[in-house]
Amino acid sequence: MKKMMVLPFSVLLVMVAVVPAFAGVVCFKCHAEKAFTGAVVHSPVAEGECTICHNPHVARFKGLLHREVAAMCYTCHDPIVNEHDDSLIHRPVRLGDCLACHNPHAAKGKGLLKEEQQGAGCFNCHKDLTREYKVSHAPYAKGECSACHLPHQAEQIQLLKSEPEKLCRSCHKGELPRGHQGFPGKPAACLTCHNPHGSSRAGMMREVFHAPFAEGCGDCHEGGGKVGIDKCLECHEEVRNQVKNTHSHLTGKKGNSCINCHSPHAADNTKLFRNRQIQVCRTCHQDTFASYVDKLHSHPDTGTCGDCHEVHGSVNLAMLKGNGNQVCSRCHETQGQFTHPVGETVLDPRTGLAMTCVNCHYPHGTDFQFNLKLDGSKDLCIQCHRGY
Repeated sequence: MKKMMVLPFSVLLVMVAVVPAFAGVVCFKCHAEKAFTGAVVHSPVAEGECTICHNPHVARFKGLLHREVAAMCYTCHDPIVNEHDDSLIHRPVRLGDCLACHNPHAAKGKGLLKEEQQGAGCFNCHKDLTREYKVSHAPYAKGECSACHLPHQAEQIQLLKSEPEKLCRSCHKGELPRGHQGFPGKPAACLTCHNPHGSSRAGMMREVFHAPFAEGCGDCHEGGGKVGIDKCLECHEEVRNQVKNTHSHLTGKKGNSCINCHSPHAADNTKLFRNRQIQVCRTCHQDTFASYVDKLHSHPDTGTCGDCHEVHGSVNLAMLKGNGNQVCSRCHETQGQFTHPVGETVLDPRTGLAMTCVNCHYPHGTDFQFNLKLDGSKDLCIQCHRGY
């Protein structure tokens, strides 16, 4: 009797030990084993333990996964980001899309990266980057994006490993004085003159030079001192008038706030922005961008904040190029013709101010259709129309 009770238990132990590896053998009867081989193989795959991630019979998640992709990865891998601090998180990571960069089964590259060369994977999403330059930064040319950027989370904008200047100096130490003969003061703010990826110019100098810079330093750096806003406004008289408005981007700032956005020396655009305009704006307005990123309904990307905002100064709130209706109706031509009444004669009972588009819509993005601030079927309307 005792012997009969031991036997089934032993058989059960053997089955438990065999099933994981056996799962892989069974799976490969339908799924080509070649697709699960490579220079780097995910350890569960190598051990034939497909059922660690997949349910072979039925599952709620795509690919017969036990959980959503990121949750599945985090069952073995510690979460790679902290969502509760203020640092920046790479968009695929934020969306839990680990498979945007990694192959879960096998890959040619370290870390199960999809592409053998790291940079090739980055270009899959960052299509606006120039692939090849006449003069390229060595890490960029080799596809070694991680030399300067962190792939998951960083405290610096554009996921840089550290502040740009510190990052440059970590490699370019002794050559700075030699390459900046006659430079007024200690070389700093490297990216105001150099493109960190590459350029058609020697020294990876940016493509467009500020006219005074092209002629020399003396026009602006009289006596080698710092250059204030007034010096900029000597030439840019139209900006002087704009910053006099009630809502100004420049006044009230210490130092020369022109160079917060513009490079005084060189740039890769004719307006001498330090970066793409949207990135320049994001540098200070991170909270604004965070308020609508990944929302279900976002305003189409126009590529520039300047489509709606006066970037130097305006008489309108948020430095808009008109009141809320004027800005929106430039593109939304039917606005106000058959929609909710708006304009100076229609007052918002919540504020007593004139009704504009932004009373009900948040133009950047929300989780509600038409970028409404609340559910348009009821929640938003009853704020004013309580009688209904």
